[in-house]
Amino acid sequence: MGRRNIPEVNAGSMADIAFLLLIFFLVTTTFEVDNGINRKLPPMPPPGQVPPIIKQKNLFTVLVNKNNDLLVEDEVMELKNLRQAAIDFLDNGGGTNEKGEPCNYCQGKKDESSSDHPNKAIISVSNDRETEYKTFISVQNELVGAYNFLRNRESMRIYGQKYTTLDSLFNDPKLKDDSPIKEDLNEKIKKIQDMYPLKISEAETNN
Repeated sequence: MGRRNIPEVNAGSMADIAFLLLIFFLVTTTFEVDNGINRKLPPMPPPGQVPPIIKQKNLFTVLVNKNNDLLVEDEVMELKNLRQAAIDFLDNGGGTNEKGEPCNYCQGKKDESSSDHPNKAIISVSNDRETEYKTFISVQNELVGAYNFLRNRESMRIYGQKYTTLDSLFNDPKLKDDSPIKEDLNEKIKKIQDMYPLKISEAETNN
């Protein structure tokens, strides 16, 4: 009896099918993206400049331990209450700025034991090495949210527009750099930022 030839499987189109499946999964798969922090670093101080002495009352301390618990001003606090606590500190207006001028736009309690002026108020954040990244980002978002709340309030009072709206218009790619509108927006934004300058200091990470 003669030997029968076994028919071969036509695999000529397998490569095309595999390629199409790869394209399908690339298009339909969603990738998890971590949130980032948009932050501009402060300029380097001139050589030989002595750092100013910071009073304790002008320092708002936020500590995050390895269990993601918050200790704010030596008191345990939930994350949902952090933003309001930061607003109360920044907006206290209990003294004067470097020029000896009081904060005539602050709406805080003017507590002598809290910050003197928004220009002097500094928020210090310290976290443990085992703190979750998600918690770290959430804390930063709440603190930046406190600044944006106060900036929006003053921008609405002065210009009738939120600070975040002005900033969004300024960064619109359709707006030319030499446009008079952009120059006007820049002046407005700078004025609001000078009223509540963002001063968040990230202390050395603890073990």
